[in-house]
Amino acid sequence: MLKSFPLLSVVTLLALASLAIPTASPQANSAAKSPTRAGNETLVKAKAVYQRDCALCHGDSGNGKTDLGKDMQLTMADWTDSKSLANQTDQQLFSIIRNGKDKMPSEDVGRAKDDEVHALVAYIRSLGKDQPSSAAAPAAPAEAPATAPAPGPGH
Repeated sequence: MLKSFPLLSVVTLLALASLAIPTASPQANSAAKSPTRAGNETLVKAKAVYQRDCALCHGDSGNGKTDLGKDMQLTMADWTDSKSLANQTDQQLFSIIRNGKDKMPSEDVGRAKDDEVHALVAYIRSLGKDQPSSAAAPAAPAEAPATAPAPGPGH
C-alpha cells in the first residue's frame, strides 16, 4: 500500500498540472496567424516592408509594371486584379516570399519575421480589393443646357 501511494500522488499531480496549463484551440491559433485577419496597424507595417523590399519590381500599386521588371524581362502578375492570386493559397504565397522564386530573391528572416511575411501576404491580397476598374470611363463633364436661359430684365 505504501509503495502505491507515491505513484498515485505523481499521477494526481500530473493530472492537475495538465488542467492548469491553458491550451489554445486550433481556431485561436489559426486566427492569430491568419494574414486575412491582420489589423490596420499590421497592414501599415506590411506596406512598409512591401515598399522597402517588393515595390521596386512589383510596383507601388502591385500592378507589376515597373522599369526594372521590363529591363529584367520579367512578367509580373497584376495584383490589383484580385483574380491574379485566386489560385494561390496564403501558404504558397508565404513560401514564395520566404524562399524566393525564379529571379525573385528570398525575404530573409533578418529583414522580415514570419508574422511580418504573413501580414505581407494579407497586404498583397488587399491590393486587389476595392480597386477602381481600369475599364470604367472617367465621369463625363456635365453637359450644357440645350437652350440658353432667357435674358433677365435689363439685358
